[in-house]
Amino acid sequence: MPATRAELLAFLDDLGIASTTHDHEAVFTVSESTEVHDRMPGGHTKNLFLKDKKGRIFLVVALHDAEIDLKSLHQKIGAQGRLSFGKPDLLMEVLGVEPGSVTPFALYNDREAHRVTPVFDAAMMELDPLNFHPLRNTATTSIARDDLLVFARACGHDPQVIAVSGAQA
Repeated sequence: MPATRAELLAFLDDLGIASTTHDHEAVFTVSESTEVHDRMPGGHTKNLFLKDKKGRIFLVVALHDAEIDLKSLHQKIGAQGRLSFGKPDLLMEVLGVEPGSVTPFALYNDREAHRVTPVFDAAMMELDPLNFHPLRNTATTSIARDDLLVFARACGHDPQVIAVSGAQA
């Protein structure tokens, strides 16, 4: 059973991670979230749920306006062959969220199986704070950049922090 927002926020609190959550209308795309960006400082993101030819699953998290070349991304993140977007049923099975609600906080739902390899874009990790949906796209939660790494590691994941976007990639 996927975790609830309350369970996620309690986990953050137990880790000593300060967070601020703002409720808003559901947003399904980066372009729909402009109003949220205007109200909340820090880095706003897009999250790509991808799988490679061998079935390995990746969660690539980058700034909302980052340009990512999906044709060459597999080489940067160590995937086998070209990447494709994971289907909604796989997304729900592995991360316990629906399309439009993909977030690194969903790693909380992958604490036992460790099926996902998280990849955090280096450019995103230069900003502080960072903003993500708390498992549903009807709210946004801000945490410190370093706390994102603490959270991911507490979920049993060792995220790759590498340049996957723009000119730096």
